[in-house]
Amino acid sequence: MTAADTVAGQAATGADDLSALWQPRSVAVVGASDNPAKWGYWLASGALSGRDRRAVHLVNHRGGRVCGVPAARSLREVGEPVDLTAVVVPATAVGETVTGALDLGSRAVLVITDGVQRLPGGPALLRDLARRARAAGARLLGPSSLGIVDSAQELRLAWGHFAPGPVAIVTQSGQVGSELAHLLHRHGSGVSRFASVGVQADVTSEELLAGLAAHPGTTAVICYLEGVRDAAGFLSAARALREAGKPLVVLAAGDSAAGSAAARSHTGALTGSMDVLDAACRAAGAVRARTPAEAAALAHTLAAGVRPRGDRIVIVSDSGGQGALAADVATAAGLRVTPLGSGTRARLAETLPAVPGNPVDLAGAGEQDLSSYAAVAEAVAPEAGAVVLTGYFGRFGVDSPGLREAECAVAHRLTRLARTVPVVVHSMAEDGPAVDVLVRGGIPVFADVETTLRAVAGCVRWERAVARDVPTPDPVGEGERCSYLAARDMLREAGIPVPEAGTARSADEAVALAASWPGATVLKADLDHKTEAGGVVLGLRTAGEVAAAHRDLTARLGLDSVVVERMDERAGVVEVLVGLRHDPVFGRVVVVSSGGVEAELWRDTVLELAPVDEAEATAMLARLRGHPRLLGWRGAPGVDIPALARAIAAVSRMPVATCEINPLRAGADGVLAVDALVFRGHSEEEPA
Repeated sequence: MTAADTVAGQAATGADDLSALWQPRSVAVVGASDNPAKWGYWLASGALSGRDRRAVHLVNHRGGRVCGVPAARSLREVGEPVDLTAVVVPATAVGETVTGALDLGSRAVLVITDGVQRLPGGPALLRDLARRARAAGARLLGPSSLGIVDSAQELRLAWGHFAPGPVAIVTQSGQVGSELAHLLHRHGSGVSRFASVGVQADVTSEELLAGLAAHPGTTAVICYLEGVRDAAGFLSAARALREAGKPLVVLAAGDSAAGSAAARSHTGALTGSMDVLDAACRAAGAVRARTPAEAAALAHTLAAGVRPRGDRIVIVSDSGGQGALAADVATAAGLRVTPLGSGTRARLAETLPAVPGNPVDLAGAGEQDLSSYAAVAEAVAPEAGAVVLTGYFGRFGVDSPGLREAECAVAHRLTRLARTVPVVVHSMAEDGPAVDVLVRGGIPVFADVETTLRAVAGCVRWERAVARDVPTPDPVGEGERCSYLAARDMLREAGIPVPEAGTARSADEAVALAASWPGATVLKADLDHKTEAGGVVLGLRTAGEVAAAHRDLTARLGLDSVVVERMDERAGVVEVLVGLRHDPVFGRVVVVSSGGVEAELWRDTVLELAPVDEAEATAMLARLRGHPRLLGWRGAPGVDIPALARAIAAVSRMPVATCEINPLRAGADGVLAVDALVFRGHSEEEPA
């Protein structure tokens, strides 16, 4: 059984059943109005647009006729059960109206009204209404929802116009969702299903996402998030969508304060909630977008079936300048624009006036013969993960009507090519005959080059993403800090090498420990951030230096003892930070950063939801900007990458709340943890 089967099965039982929300046999709109400036009009007119499929009841306290049909003065006057009741009444009347809907037998209630949660006792009222809805076998969506739409069901209970299409939208902001629907329409796409969750008094974003895995009209999904309430539910739904072949594009805003454990270490200072959300998306096989425009373009492109065969693209342009700009944008987006093979260059040189490169500059050939666009695209296709056209194509027939037929013929030829290799077009024409042919043929067309190439790059990220299982997040308190020696013992038990060390209460004990190994010695105060406190003395080589350092640390910092440790004197090592922390939403997170004790200065950090295996840890290292230093830089030997990856994977599995190895010194002969901070942690459901 797949994750999609499991999620769909869970969503179709008992009070979790959302079928009345999406396939109602009857709908009532309470607060229906004839005034196009009011919500009641949009809900009433939208409900009536589907009256060939279901019974529609309009309720207005004055009665009469609304939108040309008789209106009841109350739900009681309707006189028959109603599957779905939409509520747009004053906030003070919401409680009574929802109660009336449940009494009438409604199995789903959509509350548009805003402000209920701000009433005196509003939060308690919402909790009570959600509880009563569940007890009655019903579900409540909202309040403060912009509404719902299901194009296939001809169900429209929302403000605005929603063109039908293959992309579903689940949004925690009604207006952001409305903008996304508008942007999709501009791209020639549209909405399969739309849900604005409002304050989520009952039905959540995670539930609505889960229901889309089995929704036949949806081929891609956009989810706008301002917070995740149920991390396990979000990850499960995202994985189910991935298994169903439906790309999930996540758009998010906001940040959250780091937890108490994270605040005590560099690990927390280096990461924010967006970093963790990115990691959650990678773990679930989803992709994140930065803006509504990027999200809509990416979802449209994925819904069109664009699946690049790799990150190497070939750019075909009728302008050298536009081609160069496209190459810059593509590179910044993480795509590769590399030279063409010699055979392809030789074939193109027979028809193009200039020596072909990548980008391929038609250099006027397109104007002389429009078929050059298709011929060049076909010639480079075998080498391309995707072919991107940028420039004037699409505008010829708009500006010169005599060229329409020829340009449309080329567009048809490109749509045939797109069956074998992804083709995406940036055109100076937002619409026109050739653009229409491209869009109808499944080729995404965009009006600016950055949107075009970021959409392609997003498709590459989705193609490369691999969903993986991560444990369900459990609440974990910070607990107590381990002593440095205890932390070293835990690292050793996890398979992470540490230097020889011991504790000295006197200068004589420190001298005796230092004499037990060759080379230099380090003395350390057992503090959270010992470097900042001046609690680390390096490079001690004589008994006198060791004794003096012991006396200084104990007197200056008021300590009874210090740690005496053998100093790592290997040449050519690279310092990294490896940490584990608990995110309040998604649980355990493993963090890797360049720079060791200078990690906050480098700001070169990657993270994943824990645990990770050695292959995933190796991939994390490859994402660091400082990765070339690990491979060997300016004649320095490369470090033992497998040993470093094993250490990262081991940290990610440690049964603690917080762990920070800083630095973990990596050399050609292995790794050594020369400082660590560990908090044991405890379940927040248990007393500390």
